[in-house]
Amino acid sequence: MISASAVKELRERTGAAMMACKKALTEANGDAEKAVEILREKGLAAAAKKAGRIAAEGLVLAYVDENGKNGAVAEVNCETDFVSENDAFKALAQNVAKMAAVGTAKDVEELLAEKYIDDNSKTLKEFVTDLIAKLGENINVRRFVKFSADNGLVQSYIHAGGKIGVLVKLNCDKVSQEVEVLAKDICMQVAAANPLFLDESSVDHSALDKEREIYRVQALNEGKPEKIVDKMVEGRIHKYLKEVCLIDQVWVKDSELTISKLLEKKSKELGTEITIAEFVRFERGEGIEKKEENFAEEVQKQMQQSK
Repeated sequence: MISASAVKELRERTGAAMMACKKALTEANGDAEKAVEILREKGLAAAAKKAGRIAAEGLVLAYVDENGKNGAVAEVNCETDFVSENDAFKALAQNVAKMAAVGTAKDVEELLAEKYIDDNSKTLKEFVTDLIAKLGENINVRRFVKFSADNGLVQSYIHAGGKIGVLVKLNCDKVSQEVEVLAKDICMQVAAANPLFLDESSVDHSALDKEREIYRVQALNEGKPEKIVDKMVEGRIHKYLKEVCLIDQVWVKDSELTISKLLEKKSKELGTEITIAEFVRFERGEGIEKKEENFAEEVQKQMQQSK
């Protein structure tokens, strides 16, 4: 006879449904440890079934160590915003960012193989699999970027509770509270203005050639004379670069300054040359093709399955 208290205890340990816990304990003849193994085995099977489902919701979170020398931004996806608001999922996403920042993993595969920061008895991959079984949705550690600053600092900014995450690395000889505030301002600029490149030298030439061709066709379609088209194209390219290059963008807090002018101003005020070394901006679900659900068809399908 399986007691209610044993079922309750197993549920608290695993997060599995009450009936699933009771069945596992019955199968294990009351052995709690064996029941945990049974639930995990079933969880693995459930996770495998869920792995193909589209996970485009979730959170983008960041972690920067207390010295501001190492930081990471990471995206962890789930299927619904309901699960993204679950405390266990939030803790996972935050811990993924922390593991990326303080660890040595160079990619997601290496990160998944590391011991989970809150439970060294499992790898991150095993913990994710268990959480899939507990929450009933596909969960995917999608990506992360880590910055380390030997000479300067790393700063982060999370917008809209995890919709957009930004990580910025500044180079400078003297780190101060003012530099930290500047770094946060740069992060907010990246979040708001979505630059694609740091400066003109880092622009992808193939992307630039593509823009030139688009502008050229536009100018010709507008009926502009061939002899002035090239000049018009270069004018539009110059405008494009000011929009997509971070240091050429107008600062969102002061339209009188570009980011490059802001850096020059702050460098003089603080007595140390400050430059942007690198930045990254993640937006939740970008590039993931979401499945469009037809609610009526979904209900009809469920009704047919229940017959």
